Amino acid sequence: MAILQKIFLHIHRIKMPVILFLFIFFIQFSYAQIPFPRGGGMPNLRMPTPSGGGSDSIAFEHRDDLKDSITISYIHLNSLVRERLDSSVNDFGKVYSVPSGYVTLGNNGSAAFPVLFTPLLKAGWDAGFHAFDVYKYTLENTRFFKTTRPYTQLGYFLASGKEQVVKVLQTQNIKPNWNVGIDYRLISSPGFFQTQNTSHNNYRFFSNYQGKRKRYAAYLVLLGNKLTSSENGGIQSDSFLQDPNRKRRFAVPVNLGGDVQTQNIFSTSVNTGNLYKDFTAFFRQSYDFGKKDSIIINDSTTEYLFYSKLRFQHTIEYQSSSYEFRDTLKSESFARSDSAFFKKWYDTTLIPTNGLNFMLEDRWKFVSNDFVIRQFPETKNLGQYIEAGLRLENFSGFFESGKKNFYNIVLHGEYRNKTRNKKWDAVARGEFYATGLNAADFSVYASLMRTLNKRLGDVQVIFQNVNRSPSYIYEGNSSFNFNNNLNTKKENITVLTATATNPRFTLMARNISIANYTYFKNFYQTDQFNGLVNLTQFSASTKNKIVGHLNLYSDFIIQQTAGNNPVRVPLFYTRQRLAFEGNFFKNLNLSTGLDVSYNTPYKANNYSPVMGKFFPQDSITIKNLPQVNVFFNFRIKSITLFIKMENINTVNISHGFGFTNNNFAAPLYPTPGFVFRFGIKWGFVN
Repeated sequence: MAILQKIFLHIHRIKMPVILFLFIFFIQFSYAQIPFPRGGGMPNLRMPTPSGGGSDSIAFEHRDDLKDSITISYIHLNSLVRERLDSSVNDFGKVYSVPSGYVTLGNNGSAAFPVLFTPLLKAGWDAGFHAFDVYKYTLENTRFFKTTRPYTQLGYFLASGKEQVVKVLQTQNIKPNWNVGIDYRLISSPGFFQTQNTSHNNYRFFSNYQGKRKRYAAYLVLLGNKLTSSENGGIQSDSFLQDPNRKRRFAVPVNLGGDVQTQNIFSTSVNTGNLYKDFTAFFRQSYDFGKKDSIIINDSTTEYLFYSKLRFQHTIEYQSSSYEFRDTLKSESFARSDSAFFKKWYDTTLIPTNGLNFMLEDRWKFVSNDFVIRQFPETKNLGQYIEAGLRLENFSGFFESGKKNFYNIVLHGEYRNKTRNKKWDAVARGEFYATGLNAADFSVYASLMRTLNKRLGDVQVIFQNVNRSPSYIYEGNSSFNFNNNLNTKKENITVLTATATNPRFTLMARNISIANYTYFKNFYQTDQFNGLVNLTQFSASTKNKIVGHLNLYSDFIIQQTAGNNPVRVPLFYTRQRLAFEGNFFKNLNLSTGLDVSYNTPYKANNYSPVMGKFFPQDSITIKNLPQVNVFFNFRIKSITLFIKMENINTVNISHGFGFTNNNFAAPLYPTPGFVFRFGIKWGFVN
């Protein structure tokens, strides 16, 4: 152990995070586990200590948990709120790759959409491919940690259909003011139907640093996503689901690429489907001017304090991305089948070349430099500031028609006042695209939040208005534009939201108005709605104690559109979790029960596999039974286990017992029958 510790210290000194991560992974079991205190909170460490006698045997001394505790917290980019790791066990959706409230096309990793409709509130350039956003690592969901000890978290999730998810997080403070970390996730899912396999890889390196005298600060992020998803175009007919000879869903014929004979857990190749890749390098540094101070801890230690009055900040960001759809040449019979699908739905005749039936690709490279001046009017309150900024964007697109170069010059500013008594939090920010490709785009955001007390919680009102150019996939230059000569106007989106949050419930009311809504009206043709899309939404989440350890968690969503427009949403959605839960036998944190979700029938969006887009349809109404799941989750010290049995509602005895009464996510896109999931999450202090 002493030799291993010396090696660890050597790696620690030379600051090689990748090697350190690999080293820690292999010596995890040399260290003690983290016992989590009852009721959640931060983990505490109990380290084995050699006995002091002359014996060669190893003994363990009982230590006070708090004596060897670890303190770990994180903050998101541009946030003022520092958060703690969530150690709760009552919701599998918090740790799974598909959050609760999302619907996939039947497979983990496939195209997905949220039940609660949310428009794209982003001004400026956007490539337009968002069907797989839920599986991506982004700058917005990057966590910057601060920890007193190196910490590693491993997660492994296994499910029916040979589905696997692997998650790894490692973070440590090289110095008290410098943290580094690595995030990695793998999603591999062959699926239950043909040509449905997905394989996603996400990685992220992150680091944050603050100077010893607290004047200089820096943030660094390197992240990448490789998302590969086979597309089958849906099953050929829903009548095949009732065929007793096709209980094995892999035997149900599909519309695209259906020549796969076996499911291979190690196969990540996509013969027919989407391949999305992106890489982001982000570096932000700032320097503050203000009032210096210090506290002398002892003769050799001084704690430096600094009260900022003026900050100069620079951010440079580089992105590269590619969006590709391919259909690989297969056997003659299946090539004919794919050709018929493309001719019917895309009015395109396939001409096989170089082993491909069909291929489209858009590639982008993007560089931005952002300069900000921030002034803090009130000493000792970094939550109150005024800032002004200028951003220069240069980017290039690579299409079938050739390369195009673009630029934007963006002015932006923000006012923030989070009062020192933490009762009021006011935010007002905006950005305006002065010139360039997206000239006259703008975004305005205003929020006012009031904290009442611990029992009543917070109330908040938010106003957003975004004037944006439609995503570039709608432009004629895009390789995914099939001769659509649409003269698009700018979309204008207004969102007004009111929320109330406290420990018992969360309430939300929102109104969304969209002018010039741009969308795909079928598999490949684009359109722009000339009227006003108006959508009203209400949601509520509550926790109610039934009796003893029995609790009911309830989520409700009501959505209603006005008039005839292209937005399709269910009128009502609910999720109910009846859970027996509590802390037992000192170290056992348990939550087990039923998880039921349901939405009213509606004409759900169809899906275009080539475009990676959901689009409205008016011919098929999706009527699903309530989805019924059983879960058994528990945590013992640092180990959390999740067991979930999904889609029990699909049981069918009409042709012998089986789980063949499938629900549908979209027309001709059935969701799986019975699925058994098992997951484990394990945290370590190194």
